[in-house]
Amino acid sequence: MPLNFPQRKKWLIVGLLSSITLVTPFASSILAPGIGSLSEEFHNTNSIIATMTVSIYLLGYVIGPLFLAPLSEIYGRKIVLGAANVFFCSWQIGCALAPNISALIVFRFLAGVGGAGCLTLGAGVISDVFRTDERGFAIGIYTLGPLIGPTIGPLIGGYLAETVGWRWDFWIVLIVAVTITTLIEIFNKETNPRVLIERKVARLAKETGRTDLRSVYVTSGPQPSGKRILLNGLIRPTKMLFLSPLVFFLSLYIAFTYGVLYLLFTTIPVVFQETYGWTIGNTGLVYIALGAGNLAGWAIITLRSDKDIIRRTRQNDGVFEPEMRLPISVYFGALLPITFFWYGWTTQAKNHWISAILALFPFSFGIIGVFLPLTTYLVDCYPMYAASAIAANTVFRSLVGMLLPLGGPSMYDTLGLGWGNSLLGFLCIAMIPVPLLMIKFGARLRKAQKFVL
Repeated sequence: MPLNFPQRKKWLIVGLLSSITLVTPFASSILAPGIGSLSEEFHNTNSIIATMTVSIYLLGYVIGPLFLAPLSEIYGRKIVLGAANVFFCSWQIGCALAPNISALIVFRFLAGVGGAGCLTLGAGVISDVFRTDERGFAIGIYTLGPLIGPTIGPLIGGYLAETVGWRWDFWIVLIVAVTITTLIEIFNKETNPRVLIERKVARLAKETGRTDLRSVYVTSGPQPSGKRILLNGLIRPTKMLFLSPLVFFLSLYIAFTYGVLYLLFTTIPVVFQETYGWTIGNTGLVYIALGAGNLAGWAIITLRSDKDIIRRTRQNDGVFEPEMRLPISVYFGALLPITFFWYGWTTQAKNHWISAILALFPFSFGIIGVFLPLTTYLVDCYPMYAASAIAANTVFRSLVGMLLPLGGPSMYDTLGLGWGNSLLGFLCIAMIPVPLLMIKFGARLRKAQKFVL
């Protein structure tokens, strides 16, 4: 069984997952600095259409998880992940050769659908192969990609757009993604215990001729048809998102922080080019501050997560509660609004650019401390259906991540950089109590859950 895999095999799987999970979010934002160049090439003057070339990718993240997660819980993680990765790689070619902006938007959407595979299935794989007291560190390694990838993307994309052109964004992504996808196909193993047991039962039934053998995961009584199993799997992420207050409110918090992150990605080039007169290439350097904050926050959370869980479990007479993951996220969440008040009024007043760059650090540091504990908490709450829980979360955050940047230009035009960012800061403050509410009521909500998964 996957929990009994050798440690070397477990960490090889996590390493490969983390690699492709870095590439697909990287592909989501690498185009951001090249928006001006591609708009000029395609004779586009609509800022919303231009922004959609970046944000439409996240619509793929909305659609993909709705069927990729349940399919992985029915047919296995390996085959679904492999198919999604190949799909992602294929549409990079379409993006690189796009003849017009409409085609580019469509191809970006399709690439996002494939790119959602690793984001959706990774948490399920980690839930399959790691025990609770090891899961925090593994989740930390895996989720570094979705946070660091979008930060590195504009840094590299800025220089590509300024030198060899924005189309090379996609050729670079294709080369890296094909290499990693090939390695995954060679070394990855099936980890879904339900699927593995069902395969074993089918094999034993065939070898022995017995028809009474049943998987431990199959309940007694009449069994649902294959069509019903597939339908239940397809609606499970949506059911979890809208019928579980726990999943909904945590996903709302993560979705808001994710949306604001992409709002920053799409507006930073404009702010620094218009306010400070930077070139496209130099604007990419701004994202280093975001990356530095991500790495610092990731190091603290990853190193402390499992140790804190072990300590709190001992204090609770050896009984683990998923809510033990959440306290640290309250402190990190308090850092998020600092960035928006500092960054907004610094750029509004056109103070020195170093202050504007440093202002981005608290948000990039704090978002890790929100994202990692809350994601791990969802996995701990629904270990058997971790892929569906994360799919619900991914759908929500990607939808907000797609839509929020579209309103960024008009918001800043109306309110200005100072009050526009202050509005985001006030919303961040309003979100801080969410983990506190889950700490107090999370166990009660889990026990009161009435719907059947």
